[in-house]
Amino acid sequence: VVPQSKKQNQPPNAWLTFCPLPVKEDGIVMEDPLALIIEDSYGLAVLFEHALQAAAYRTEKIGDGQEASNRLREIVPDIVLLDLHLPSLSGGEILRQIRDDGRLANTKVFLASANGTYASHLAPEADIVLNKPISILQLRDLARRFNRHNTTYH
Repeated sequence: VVPQSKKQNQPPNAWLTFCPLPVKEDGIVMEDPLALIIEDSYGLAVLFEHALQAAAYRTEKIGDGQEASNRLREIVPDIVLLDLHLPSLSGGEILRQIRDDGRLANTKVFLASANGTYASHLAPEADIVLNKPISILQLRDLARRFNRHNTTYH
């Protein structure tokens, strides 16, 4: 986790945070599923992070399209919450990268956009399309439904 003092001194798109929360179940260490939040508005990314953590996800936040693209070559998140308008690389290009990468075949993509036209154009490739402003409670509840450790919705 990036200390608050460091966040204030960094440009808004230069942050990346990790929040691992391993869980023990029947003596076996299991990690909560991972949600990658790709959002260039730091305030929104923090709100999304709280909603996804409330749905029992570990989270990473990235505020730049190219950084997100690079990170997706290293990890396999369970969910990607993807803003469509990002610096360096668009959310549409990242969505194509996810869908073209066999390692990410089971990754669920939640598109987040204030541009309904652009989002509807990409909707066939996404699992969920969320129009901004997004209800944090709705995001939490949707994410819970996709949580592989949650037996309530399966």
